Amino acid sequence: MTFRTAEPALKDVLDAIARGEMQLPDFQRGWVWDDQHIRSLIASLSLSYPIGAVMFLEAGGVPFKPRLFEGVSITPAPPPKKLVLDGQQRLTSMYLALRSGKPVNTRTEKGESIQRVYFLDMAKCLDPAGDREEAVISVPATLKQTSDFGRKVDLDLSTPELQYAQRLFPLFLMFDTEALMKWEMGYSQLYAGDSEAAMFLMKFKNAIWLVFQQFKVPAIEMSVDTPREAVCQVFEKVNQGGVSLTVFELMTATFAADEFQLRDDWAAREKRLHEKRPVLEAVDGTSFLAAVTLLASYERHLANKDLPVACKRADVLRLTLDSFKKHAPAVEQGFRKAAELLAEQKIFDARSLPYATQLIPMAAICAALGPQIDQHGNRRKVLRWYWCGVFGELYGSANETRFGLDLPGVAQWIAGGDEPRTVRDASFAPTRLLSLQSRLAAAYKGLAALLMQQGGRDFITGMPIDLHTYFERSVDIHHVFPRKWCEDAKLPREKWNSVVNKAPLAAETNRSIGGDAPGLYLKRIETSKKVGASELDGFLATHCVPVAALRANDFNAFIQQRACALLGLIEAATGKTVAGRDSEETIEAFGASLASQG
Repeated sequence: MTFRTAEPALKDVLDAIARGEMQLPDFQRGWVWDDQHIRSLIASLSLSYPIGAVMFLEAGGVPFKPRLFEGVSITPAPPPKKLVLDGQQRLTSMYLALRSGKPVNTRTEKGESIQRVYFLDMAKCLDPAGDREEAVISVPATLKQTSDFGRKVDLDLSTPELQYAQRLFPLFLMFDTEALMKWEMGYSQLYAGDSEAAMFLMKFKNAIWLVFQQFKVPAIEMSVDTPREAVCQVFEKVNQGGVSLTVFELMTATFAADEFQLRDDWAAREKRLHEKRPVLEAVDGTSFLAAVTLLASYERHLANKDLPVACKRADVLRLTLDSFKKHAPAVEQGFRKAAELLAEQKIFDARSLPYATQLIPMAAICAALGPQIDQHGNRRKVLRWYWCGVFGELYGSANETRFGLDLPGVAQWIAGGDEPRTVRDASFAPTRLLSLQSRLAAAYKGLAALLMQQGGRDFITGMPIDLHTYFERSVDIHHVFPRKWCEDAKLPREKWNSVVNKAPLAAETNRSIGGDAPGLYLKRIETSKKVGASELDGFLATHCVPVAALRANDFNAFIQQRACALLGLIEAATGKTVAGRDSEETIEAFGASLASQG
């Protein structure tokens, strides 16, 4: 891989674009500059101001599908010699305004679509005190500027004679030698015998036209041997002001070179995956590619233990089309199986999903195991791994390295080997319960799911939460000791707003609870909703609620006893003991040890 600098003439660059020798990689976004941006760029060119470097990639190395610049129409399109990685907006604007010979399809600053043709006010250009941007004039494709809803013509440039008379130079002639000579001849004929007019035109050509002819475009050129991942990294470094280029877009462009439409393929898979599986709405095309790469690298690892299991960005960028086609069906099935496992764990939608990222290794694990995932013992191990990741809070960032350990680690564990690293690394501190205040935390969502797993019957209807009732009754996690009552009692927010004081309930039930003391709203439920006291106590118990403490409005006892119960749920899910139940830190936070509460 080599880089070199160059300074090609602007005319040569625009000619190369017109001939199709210079094209864009297909992953590049479309041209978006508005009229103001174009006029400002033209003003800078006319003053020979720097406009920033552009970046080219020699074609023939990275197999990106090319496409012609906006405004270029060649059928069939020739193979490009260079691809533009940076500078698309500037080069397209210059080509359209100066070289295409056609009205420019652009937009106003407010986004309204317009067609414009660009002229230079020759007198203003030659005025040393003039504002050069004011000298750049854009008019509609009719070459007439109007007002009063088109009834009044403010500027008419529809004939060369009118352009001569007003001394406005059409920029589309800038690099068209033959057309320029014809325009100059007409100008000279109009002003025949007028030495001032002839001298004016000469000054304009020497001071302005010649600047465009001599303008050099600073360029960085990447050689043909530049690897794909380097191209991606460089592209993003030079496009920091724009939208980040995704792996999916790069791979879409790469596969398109082999006539494979990755975007269409993913759209079909996405539709199948999302159907009746709201939890998989968290999976996008990039995540799917990562899972495919993970599975493909695992297959290579099984054949050669020296090869790592990985799905980092560079690994995905090296994924071949053949490998994608081979493993994509199994990965799609893996995501389906992952959704099935999560539904069993009462995780039904993307909103309640602790970590969207953990779906990637989970799908790859399910794909690698195939039918083995349906064996009870294997499912238990996969779910233990999953909950260790959630309550160990191990998938918040820098996940790719862990993914590469998860897949072979879980597979080996199921085959009789040692526990995978994620299971070994997982730990949960009792005091963490109090800092779980919202669903932004993965462990918060995890505990909500575990509570629903316990049977989690609604306080009023007694209905357990399943896929139907979760959506039909708008189930969410709500305060058991109502917020208003806690605030009125001046209780510590870190306790009453934590997950320890919350339970998954239907929206209607939460409204019935209101802001009253538990003892009061429980009596109201018994009376108005015709729920027997013992039945209600049974419903409460399915949420790990200490009934006696709740009915007595004993907030501190409730928090201590329920925290202990929630730690028990975590231990059961992860298969690991929660350390520190009776530590000084725990006792200080909860007012008692959590080892003996029950």
